[in-house]
Amino acid sequence: MRADIVPGAIFPDYELSDHTATRRKLSDLQGQHPMVLILSRGGFCPKDRRQSELLRQFHPEMEVAYSRLVTISTDNISETNEYRTGLGAHWTFLSDAGRHIQKDLDIAEYTDPVHNPMIPYTIVLEPGLVVFKIYNGYWFWGRPTLEELRQDLRAVTKKCRPDWDITDAEHRAAWQRGETHRFYPYGKTYAKVFGEQD
Repeated sequence: MRADIVPGAIFPDYELSDHTATRRKLSDLQGQHPMVLILSRGGFCPKDRRQSELLRQFHPEMEVAYSRLVTISTDNISETNEYRTGLGAHWTFLSDAGRHIQKDLDIAEYTDPVHNPMIPYTIVLEPGLVVFKIYNGYWFWGRPTLEELRQDLRAVTKKCRPDWDITDAEHRAAWQRGETHRFYPYGKTYAKVFGEQD
């Protein structure tokens, strides 16, 4: 992994085609949410498939917790779509068949010249594509467990959501003053969320 990709650094805002051939930027996919980014060897790899099967079970928890999940592999778009569909996954898969990320991050898996994949990494990102934690998954046990991801996402969410603890007096007073913009997901869209006026 490139030397500057460390906790606290800004991860590059790559733009790639998704499983539907639509161009997508990581920042747009993340929005203002915590995100788990999977740099995958591809659908051919049994270790990657097992990790993705576990993530398929975990993804509904991520959705209700306002967290994002994205997988990038060196599969072409057709293979990417087949991989996603075969898993029954509902998150975004991006195709880096040109190996741009593999080269830019210096993560070519030189031990597999047949497939020429990326070394698999799992990267937990704070909003703004800020790197929180990096897992090197070349060996399967290097990949995070679902419980490790829960703990990481808890820490990131606690850090980025000012209203993490709504039991304190200041938050209660802010709500009573009608300052709904201080509470996620309401912000200035409180009326749209609940059909009420601010």
